[in-house]
Amino acid sequence: MRDRAPGLPARVGAFVLRTLRNEGRTIFVDPVRRLLGRGPAGLLLAGVAVGGVIFFHALAQRPAGADVVRAVGGVQGDLPLWLALLRTPVSLYVPALDLPVWAGITQLFLAFALAENSLGRARTLAVAYATTLAGTLTARVMIMAGPDRWGFGLPPEAGQVLDTGPSAAVVGLFTYISVVRRAPVVFLLTGGSMVWESIAKPNLAGREHLVAVAAAIVLGLLHGRRRPAWLPDPRGLLRRTKRPKRPKRSGPAGPGGAAGPGSVAAPDSAAPAAPSAAEMPSPRADARVNMDI
Repeated sequence: MRDRAPGLPARVGAFVLRTLRNEGRTIFVDPVRRLLGRGPAGLLLAGVAVGGVIFFHALAQRPAGADVVRAVGGVQGDLPLWLALLRTPVSLYVPALDLPVWAGITQLFLAFALAENSLGRARTLAVAYATTLAGTLTARVMIMAGPDRWGFGLPPEAGQVLDTGPSAAVVGLFTYISVVRRAPVVFLLTGGSMVWESIAKPNLAGREHLVAVAAAIVLGLLHGRRRPAWLPDPRGLLRRTKRPKRPKRSGPAGPGGAAGPGSVAAPDSAAPAAPSAAEMPSPRADARVNMDI
């Protein structure tokens, strides 16, 4: 009697379990193995991010400290562009005061820890900064467009709202990892939650999160692509090119007749010179002398 082929629910369940197992290995197991091999050094970026958020959050609880935090890391749409770019790196550690800080710290630590042990420190910082900067610049374009541009623009009042802070970097890192590691479940959880947030509570932060997700998708799709020929390799600029050795030249004589640096030493005049061929006696002459004797 032939065995029946598994039905559709069984196949769907097997596919989901297989996908979750593969994602658990690539997203969590492999980074944890690298972390165990590297030790505490593998949590450097996560520790700095969490420490920075805790420091700025504690500083913002005081009136004078809140002004300092806003002046150092507060990014708004109505700021001059150069000032916004100058504050953007610090804004990665400035949490939103209207959100629970400890929940955000947990997500921030997990995102930077997984990214650092999956992508490396340089790529983690690049993705976090690029996604945050994409949201910041897009928000400025929305404010400049105005509220009457196809639902894309924002009113001028949005220029006084602070940017998302570290949440855009967290969303960007999770999205980038899910695209690079081919993790559809993590991607749906991250991107889907951002879409739901923007629908349920339409505000500037929700739009910046969507922009961060889009920027991370583009960066993830470009990961591993061949570099265009017209784009110089940044790693080649850091390598030290080896110059061929030049032949030494004879320099002028130093004081006292000493040869200068790089000069070839001349033969010593005091040494006895070798006799020339004309001065050496020939064998025939020696034989004639002996016969005369």
